[in-house]
Amino acid sequence: MKALAFALALTAAGTLPVAAAEQIAKSPPSAPYEQVSKLVKLPDFIPGIGQLFVDPKTLPAGPFLAYDHDGALVSTIYMIPLKDLNPDKHFDDLAAPGGNVDHVSIYYNAGHPGVETPHTHIVLWHVSAKDEARVAK
Repeated sequence: MKALAFALALTAAGTLPVAAAEQIAKSPPSAPYEQVSKLVKLPDFIPGIGQLFVDPKTLPAGPFLAYDHDGALVSTIYMIPLKDLNPDKHFDDLAAPGGNVDHVSIYYNAGHPGVETPHTHIVLWHVSAKDEARVAK
């Protein structure tokens, strides 16, 4: 798991071209991203995560773009099914569409609408740990 987090941090360290970053910096992001709450039965805003958008073609893993109450991008989230965390599977091309990553959080989730199977949330935070509070409630 530490190796995965390190690989994610290295992959996410790069930035996107300015035009692409501007298209997702504020909610709602441009196509192909769609609001998750319109695709599956989830609230528009999830405390601790924010308002989610995803390209439906990338489900279940994502990336999901997470926004605060003011519509500012706070994180990029991958939801990796536990069955895919094995020696035969590699996640070499995980990107951070939101640009620079301040820190990474990784935690277990038993499943929810849209990603029903047990999975790991890999959160690439584009804001400081202190600013995570922007999506706490």
